[in-house]
Amino acid sequence: MTETIKSYTHARLIPGLALCFAVMMAGIYGAELIGYVLVRADVLPEGSSSPVSGIFVAILLGIIIRNTIGVSSLFSMGIGFAIKYALRTGIILLGLRLSLNEALKLGAWGLPLIVACISVGLFVTLYFTKKLNQSERLGTLIANGTGICGVTAIMATAPVIKAKEDEISYAVANITIFGLIGMLFYPYLAHAFFATEPIKAGLFLGTAIHDTAQVTGAALIYAQMYNMETVIDVATITKLTRNLFIIAVIPFVSYLFFRNNTKNGMDTAGQLPRWYKLFPVFILGFLFLSLMRTVGDATVVSTGSAFGLFSPSSWESFYSFWSSFGSTYMLGLAMAGVGLSTNLKIFKGMGIKPFYIGLIAALSVGAVSLLLISIFGDLIVL
Repeated sequence: MTETIKSYTHARLIPGLALCFAVMMAGIYGAELIGYVLVRADVLPEGSSSPVSGIFVAILLGIIIRNTIGVSSLFSMGIGFAIKYALRTGIILLGLRLSLNEALKLGAWGLPLIVACISVGLFVTLYFTKKLNQSERLGTLIANGTGICGVTAIMATAPVIKAKEDEISYAVANITIFGLIGMLFYPYLAHAFFATEPIKAGLFLGTAIHDTAQVTGAALIYAQMYNMETVIDVATITKLTRNLFIIAVIPFVSYLFFRNNTKNGMDTAGQLPRWYKLFPVFILGFLFLSLMRTVGDATVVSTGSAFGLFSPSSWESFYSFWSSFGSTYMLGLAMAGVGLSTNLKIFKGMGIKPFYIGLIAALSVGAVSLLLISIFGDLIVL
């Protein structure tokens, strides 16, 4: 009987997962089609890649589908599964992209820059959430999304603070909108300030834009428009290093949320959760694979083979394949699910004030990033 129930539950996942997969693949090929059209229209030079990421297009397609033809309840369970479990799997596999040694290459001033931008994103958002009398849960989600890593941080924070579905959707829509605007316009702003300094441009894109996919898209636009491949490497390393702060920031901001609500006699029944309930445990998987990448790279250098088992080419193929699988397919499934679950009617229901909060936070992070990079950017060497 139990096996029958499990089989029935698994069968109910299939329609939603299939829809997420279809939207994800449409996003991947749609992004390639956009690039092809732009090349044919002479907007981009011959041989250029698409300036938008497949994940970006998948989110937009999902939002369009949800808010035009709608999504039947038949797909709900599979979409929810993709958002929760495919997302976590993708985050864990992203650990293989970042050797911990690469983070250290940012130098003494790189990490302070990242910390400053994260801090501004967090505290500006929380301050204006209180001033505008908005939901503290919603403010906490927007704060983490702005400060750390966009939708990923929102989805990791939501279960910790027991956020409501409309709050999650509004925060995701808020972060997605400002992240997409940054992705499209910040490459040109970066070039205006740092035309001959790709390290500074990469640092700006990596700290000022919310989501990893959006940072990558912006860096690709910059590299293709101005023929500076270094920007991609710097922006990626900066963003992934910034993502590591999810481990400390989510428990910290969640603690502030629970502490404030405890003082006000709300939501928490006067009791803070145990520390381990504030910690997104799947992030340990990310750290483990990042450490494995670091040790593997180190053993390749010292012994000529990773862990004494893999040749340099085999080791590179291993981590490249699985990190690409995580970032392209697992996160693609999750982001398609996010788009399919984002109902834009929530903007009408919750008003314009949360939109202002996201706008102020995004502009504040961008301004601080520009200022600090302009002053201290020359000290950062990769």
